[in-house]
Amino acid sequence: MAIKCWHAVMMMAIVALPAWPQQKPKSPAAGAAIPVDTAAIDAHLRFLASDLLEGRAPATRGGQLATAYIAAQFQALGLEPAGDKGSYFQPVALVGMTPQPTFTWSKPGSPPDTLPFRDAFVAWAERPESDIGATGEVVFVGYGIRAPEWKWDDYKGMDLHGKVLLMLVNDPGLVDSTVFLGKILTYYGRWTYKLEEAARQGAVGAILVHTAESATYPWDVVRSSWTVEQFKLDQARSPSLAIAGWVTEAAARAELAKAGLNLDSLSRAAARREFRPVSTGIQASVHVTSALRRVQSENVAARLPGRDPQLAEQAVLITAHWDHKGIGPVVGGDSIYNGAEDNASGVAAILGAAESLTRMARSARSIVFVATTAEESGLLGSEAYVQRPLLPLARTAAVLNLDVTNVRGATRDIGALGMDRSSLGPVFEAAARAEGVRVESQPDVRGSFFRSDHFPFARAGVPALSIKPGVDFVGRPKTWGEEQENSYNEHRYHQPSDEYQTTFRYDGLAQQVRVTVRTAQAIANNRDLPRWLPSSEFQRPQP
Repeated sequence: MAIKCWHAVMMMAIVALPAWPQQKPKSPAAGAAIPVDTAAIDAHLRFLASDLLEGRAPATRGGQLATAYIAAQFQALGLEPAGDKGSYFQPVALVGMTPQPTFTWSKPGSPPDTLPFRDAFVAWAERPESDIGATGEVVFVGYGIRAPEWKWDDYKGMDLHGKVLLMLVNDPGLVDSTVFLGKILTYYGRWTYKLEEAARQGAVGAILVHTAESATYPWDVVRSSWTVEQFKLDQARSPSLAIAGWVTEAAARAELAKAGLNLDSLSRAAARREFRPVSTGIQASVHVTSALRRVQSENVAARLPGRDPQLAEQAVLITAHWDHKGIGPVVGGDSIYNGAEDNASGVAAILGAAESLTRMARSARSIVFVATTAEESGLLGSEAYVQRPLLPLARTAAVLNLDVTNVRGATRDIGALGMDRSSLGPVFEAAARAEGVRVESQPDVRGSFFRSDHFPFARAGVPALSIKPGVDFVGRPKTWGEEQENSYNEHRYHQPSDEYQTTFRYDGLAQQVRVTVRTAQAIANNRDLPRWLPSSEFQRPQP
């Protein structure tokens, strides 16, 4: 069934639910409570994370059910369609690729070592081709970073055309607190940047060496994330690699040892500015066959119009991605990657924020809610929006993002990624104070600022925050929140075990919603647009 028809059927079915009670909107007095319907939030999360939706992968039956449901909820709240052609949907053209790779490498004259897929390596095509490969000498390029502002260049002008690059993830600050931002991950440490830079260097392939510390997640996350269908925007990209992949630390160490090289010594050298690429003499051959399908997914967008005749043409965006990993490798007898916390919880939160805002006095600027697709494939839905915005980016005041929200209870604190980069920081702090919670800025050791849907907007110049749960939980020991977060990252993140739990508690999520609502309203009612701080790497393009 075509997506348009499917949505029509689902909209009729879901919109048949009773609409929200219509009440005269009112604005709460300073310090007054903003009502948040946690029962509705629980219902949204329970449905979006159910097995019925089969993990909400883009362009699947479960994904279509999710987008139809979200659009129906927007409509029931009385929000205007903000998508294409008067609809709630913004089409996003994708290419799905399910990889079947092989990987061999060896020193010339030695028998090739064939690595076992999933257990020692994963690999995928960087171009939408059904049959693609890369064969070339392996060159170790350290962290694979060119950062003039940090006086760092791992490439030193070496000609790497036709080479397969072997590189470390994270950045040198991981092991040397005097360079970059120490253990706070910069964008240079993200695997996405490293593949972009490898392509600019003319390489045919790039292989990332995995450790749990440097990647900030275990090998199980790599295996589950990169062995299922991968998506890319259906458009040409230049330059691009042929292939990319990960290898386990043990596999890299063993092969380098056969070439007379020591991974520990290479890694120590890579942490110094004078590092130069190392030709290993190893020949690698990576071949990927992929089942391709060109599909259309969609962002879901709705608008709460502003009251000011001029400022209503501008908007604050509140975003959360609706997609997850779909059906993947079986773990513990379960193959549905439900994505309850990541990110059915965030979608439930923006629906909660939308419901609260419709009951309040309208702000001067409009507020637009966008549930994005294909975040798990590389922020593709938000990138597609930025490339073809529903509202010009110059008229987009700010982006507030919700990703993996708090389902564990009330906290004394709250956080936001990016608050030290723009004038949004003080606005967010004031909103938190109004809710009686303090703002704690945790070191961003996982590089989370670069890993969710606000980031493409930030890179395009729009001030952005990603609002995060606190870690100091009411009625719990001081370290409990951090322990729970670590447990989630180690055992449930991108796993079938990220499922709806009857033990979820929503008083903390309600705090996040209220702070988000207050922040959005403060931005929407201020005649001045937010701005990046001079120290930020992001600046809004001048009109």
